[in-house]
Amino acid sequence: MESKLILDVNQQQISIALTEDGRLVEFSRESREATFSVGNVYLAKVKKVMPGLNAAFVDVGFEKDAFLHYLDLGLHFSSTQQFLESILANRKKQPSMNKVVATEELPKEGVVTDYLVGGKEVLVQVVKEPISTKGPRLTAEISLAGRSLVLLPFGNKVSVSQKIHANEERFRLKKILQAAKPAHYGVIVRTVAEGKPAQELINELEVLIARWEEALHNIQRSKENPSLIIEEIGRAEAILRDHFNPNYDQIVVNDKEVYEAIKSYVSLIEPSRASIVKYYDDELPIFDVYNLTKQIKSSFGRIVPFKKGAYLVIEHTEALHVIDVNSGTRNKSSNVQEENAFEVNMAAVDEIARQMRLRDMGGIVIIDLIDMRTAEHKQQVYERMCASMKNDSAKHQVLPLTKFGLMQITRQRVRPVTEVETQETCPTCGGHNKIRASILFVDFLAAKIEMVESQLKTKRFFLYVHPFVYAYLNQGWWSLLRKWRWKYGWSFKVLPNYDFALLQYRFVDAEGNELDVQDNMGMA
Repeated sequence: MESKLILDVNQQQISIALTEDGRLVEFSRESREATFSVGNVYLAKVKKVMPGLNAAFVDVGFEKDAFLHYLDLGLHFSSTQQFLESILANRKKQPSMNKVVATEELPKEGVVTDYLVGGKEVLVQVVKEPISTKGPRLTAEISLAGRSLVLLPFGNKVSVSQKIHANEERFRLKKILQAAKPAHYGVIVRTVAEGKPAQELINELEVLIARWEEALHNIQRSKENPSLIIEEIGRAEAILRDHFNPNYDQIVVNDKEVYEAIKSYVSLIEPSRASIVKYYDDELPIFDVYNLTKQIKSSFGRIVPFKKGAYLVIEHTEALHVIDVNSGTRNKSSNVQEENAFEVNMAAVDEIARQMRLRDMGGIVIIDLIDMRTAEHKQQVYERMCASMKNDSAKHQVLPLTKFGLMQITRQRVRPVTEVETQETCPTCGGHNKIRASILFVDFLAAKIEMVESQLKTKRFFLYVHPFVYAYLNQGWWSLLRKWRWKYGWSFKVLPNYDFALLQYRFVDAEGNELDVQDNMGMA
């Protein structure tokens, strides 16, 4: 499988797309001025303690106060708090982790009022972005993530990822880090550390420790509350840190400055792979060259077609996401209904798994599949969904189908769902209504031609379109129109009609009767 990471950088925003064999599987688009709060560490102040929730609301500088639950204080909260208070009490003295005093771990059944009061200064880290009407979610257990390691100040243990199965390798990694880490630091060894040389791991540990020591100086120099103590690295670098795959074939960037930053970062974490970072310098938009613009337009609408006329309807609510699977124009005769339902559902779960990664859909996802009677088919669809989500790095859980044909999925929610406006202002109506993206119009017409031949059983017919569309279809010797006629037959004709609006079309049979090809896809 060929994987490419494509970055489209302009003055206003950065768009990041991950493709697998040319197919878009992950996408994000953010403003250049946007700040990414997940991972940021703040010196903050408790605004209000809520005993009934066993939690507190904390001011970290957002419009909405952040939420800190007792269970997110961490086992070493007392040690962290004592050390923080000692720094704030004597800002002229050099802070040192050697001065940390180990205290008893927080009990799991404790209450927040024993540890937090209004106005108390605390050190917290954002683990979830503000979503809708909710403020950020916080933890007081600070962690600094690197490529191979995660540093836990005030911890003591070295933990190795469960995905590293070889006992010898687990022992090797644990021994290296236990010998290298100073006192009052814990370390989590990530899966990508497997097989890494000892010196490379030690170098990364030293970089993370230096970053934490700089954070201590930031606490000492802070003059207001809340204050940003550690700022997460840029979004592009964060994606490389968390998702860099040695099997990437290319990382392509169209901005010189960002290109240099990413190449430098890849050279640091994987020196032998630095050559995969490429600088794109051409007049054509980078997303158009890699066929991403069309995929984005077709993948982010409310209605998402996926196979032979079948499509998904995706709705987002405050509490959950709802996905309805529709067979569309597919054959639904009674003798093959079960097979049709099974085939559509199997294709649908592949597309839904892709959609969840693309849109970064989190929380609860409810999927209304087409009804199936066979228990074996239901189990196969469930197993197909589990397999399709194996490449999803977000934590998730898939439940088997209910008796009503519903599939329930929970997926880790860290940031708001990615939304892309796929509709365009109609050039003929002046913006009073909306149409589906015009870049998809040619594919839409091809589907209609197939529908006329397979569903309406009409071989001889005329398709009337706007002259601009007609000229586009006839462009070149091996034109789109020639390809259509080669595929669907030579007995139909496409003709221009100068009275038509740009995206208007009409199918007429050989006797001059208009053919009904309307459905609920809403192109025009």
